[in-house]
Amino acid sequence: MAYEKFELELPLKCGVTLPAFLTYKTLGDPKNPAVMIPTCYTGRIAGTMNAFIGDDDAVSPKKYFVIVVGLLGGSESSSPSNQPAPFDGANFPKTIYEDNIHAQFKLMKHLGVEKLFCYMGYSMGGQQAYHFATLYPDHVEKIIPLASSAQTSGFNWNFLEGVKSTLKASSDFLANAYTEPVIVGTTAFGRVYSNWALSYEWFKTKAWEAAGYKSSEEYLLSDWEKRLNTWDARDLLQMAVTWQEGDIAIYHDNDYAKALGAIKAEALVMPSRTDQYFRWEESVEEVKYLKKGTLAIIETVWGHIAGGGVGTTEDNVFINKTISEFFAK
Repeated sequence: MAYEKFELELPLKCGVTLPAFLTYKTLGDPKNPAVMIPTCYTGRIAGTMNAFIGDDDAVSPKKYFVIVVGLLGGSESSSPSNQPAPFDGANFPKTIYEDNIHAQFKLMKHLGVEKLFCYMGYSMGGQQAYHFATLYPDHVEKIIPLASSAQTSGFNWNFLEGVKSTLKASSDFLANAYTEPVIVGTTAFGRVYSNWALSYEWFKTKAWEAAGYKSSEEYLLSDWEKRLNTWDARDLLQMAVTWQEGDIAIYHDNDYAKALGAIKAEALVMPSRTDQYFRWEESVEEVKYLKKGTLAIIETVWGHIAGGGVGTTEDNVFINKTISEFFAK
């Protein structure tokens, strides 16, 4: 699938000006209401397009101008693995959500879009939705954070420290001096991460069987170990740091309630009941402070990843239906 590239000089929060590029894909007629959807942690554009985007889905290219954009550090837009010198590899500068949002806003303007109908995202994508609505409040009508939060909790932060450690401690990471794929590290990373991304209920009910696998081991080997082996270790670490620093409160005197209350966009907040690190209880708190917030909990055993469209058919029907109704308001 062919993607497009938007090049820009991007002043980063860390003080570096990066000759950056955003890789993106558009679907539909630019005259239609625009929906922006960014990638998430270990998510790429192709996979993002498979979730709730389609002629019969809530985000139909027949109705909307869909912009799917790669996250900085996410292997498709500017990342440690693909950035030319002098910012290649271990020399890639720190990037945060604010940097992503400023770049995406420039892309939006480049595409002729003055205001988004919706900014929708899963996991890190949902955190970007909150940040977009905070940094550009007059340029988005609706946001949909799926299995996400406006502020990375201390518990979430520490979970990420754990999975980062599996990469840094691996024998082939070589103190960040590696020149070959970090297979030992990414294999361990995938196995450790999987338990957090799923749920106790997922294992108890043998949910892998409904997904077509004979055992949990077969599923974990295919969907976690082998999939994570396709990722560069520095890209994984880059995105994790962005995630850890997610917090819209920093733009409102570190006042979490004030930050949420300042969001003008209508918000559909959709947590997963069994998400272990973007807890549904956090979403309940967020909706209390949002001026125009609606809560819709995904009742699922598929943990965090249900929000990305890889849960059950029933999960996806519920998400699609709820988004469609929200769009129609």
